[in-house]
Amino acid sequence: MPPLAAIERFFERLFERPTARLFRTRLQPVQLQRRIERVMESDRLAASDRTLVPNRFAVHLHPSDLEAFEDMEQSLAAELADGALLFAREHHYTLVDRPRVELVGDESVERSDIRVVARFADPISGRAGLGDGPGGSAADAARGGTGDPIATMVFAVPQPAIPRARLRIHDPSGGTRIQGIGAGLTIGRAADNDVVLRDERVSRHHGRIAGRRGTLVYSDLGSTNGTEVNGQRVSDVVLGAGDRIRMGETTLEVEVDEAPA
Repeated sequence: MPPLAAIERFFERLFERPTARLFRTRLQPVQLQRRIERVMESDRLAASDRTLVPNRFAVHLHPSDLEAFEDMEQSLAAELADGALLFAREHHYTLVDRPRVELVGDESVERSDIRVVARFADPISGRAGLGDGPGGSAADAARGGTGDPIATMVFAVPQPAIPRARLRIHDPSGGTRIQGIGAGLTIGRAADNDVVLRDERVSRHHGRIAGRRGTLVYSDLGSTNGTEVNGQRVSDVVLGAGDRIRMGETTLEVEVDEAPA
């Protein structure tokens, strides 16, 4: 854990938690979001050209605190996952998959306290239960490997469809054309790409756009001159409506329909 994060957690334990327990203040969704963001910061991993952050989060709350969120149980986990995605994008962090959040009622957590268990996980296909997938679920980890169950309430994050989108391609010559993205495509000078660019500053296989858990993700394929999205140099980034991908002298603007494909 970075020294600054450790110091922050020390003062948090010293002031925030005793005060919350003393006055029995109700936890707010923004407090859960901030705790997830702190864990993303403290557990991040530095690679040679990117910074990886966890994408699976189990938010442990005392059962009475969890019960207070009953009226928003269908949306809170999804909103927390969306917030984690936005935080990673704003800080140019890399996620191996769209974030997922589980809310866990845990008697070992004190009232008004929050404990977040984070991990890195590849995409899970065909997940049917808590114990499915490599390494099991975050709720399984909460059992501490003993096999003894704990009282849990888990809200599954919805699996949205990939948005229907297209690229408006502005060539160096001034021409403009439209290319549908579908489930994904490759971009470069070579003829075997889905989008072939006549731009000498573009690599033969420059980049790829692929669908990932309800989002479109751009990945640079080790191009010589690199890629910018909205003026920032990127290697992997989640794309949204209006984003402008710059490679060489070519600009590709992302247009997204309101209804998913």
